[in-house]
Amino acid sequence: MDIEAARQQMIDQQVRAWDVLDSRVLETLARVPRELFVPAAVRAAAFADAEIPLACGQWMQAAKFHGRVLQAVAVEPGDTALEIGTGTGYLAACLSALGAQTTALEYHAELAAAARTNLRAAGFNGVTVIDADATTWEPTEHYDVIVLGAALPAYDARYEHWLKVGGRLFVVVGAAEPMTALLVTRTGEHDYTRTEQFETVIAPLANAARPSRFVF
Repeated sequence: MDIEAARQQMIDQQVRAWDVLDSRVLETLARVPRELFVPAAVRAAAFADAEIPLACGQWMQAAKFHGRVLQAVAVEPGDTALEIGTGTGYLAACLSALGAQTTALEYHAELAAAARTNLRAAGFNGVTVIDADATTWEPTEHYDVIVLGAALPAYDARYEHWLKVGGRLFVVVGAAEPMTALLVTRTGEHDYTRTEQFETVIAPLANAARPSRFVF
């Protein structure tokens, strides 16, 4: 397989076709070696328009999804970024490539170890990967950018409170199809705006709260 040709085809036919037109995002997807973050057994599918199976029953989203996420959060050099549910580390690498000081949380120890290995192999040694359950973990700082790589069945405001004023949170909310991707922006000390981005379906965040059921 001609890796560079496959990568460019992915960008041209999948990412651009899903309205990802930000030149910095496209350049980042062209530069970060996606194939290094895909398990060896399925590496041939690195550039496919499909989710890729990972260990621990998890999935790596298609590149077009990552492109929409990166375009929405609009990383600027020098931003601090937190990714929750990093999987094998690909999106954390992209955030770092865009200039963010990046921290990544991963619930599954096997995936966290793989993410560290992959990030080192790809040259992203500045990304910090933490083994943690995001539903109980508490940050020691606020962030310019937060990305949840798994869905919240019910919206949880704890994550928006981790933003700096002006910060952006990307999160998918829903317990069934279709789920809604949201961009949450902290506009003031106690003020937030929420903008719908697109509909999608992704796996839920480990231990995330479920919507309460109405009981007669």
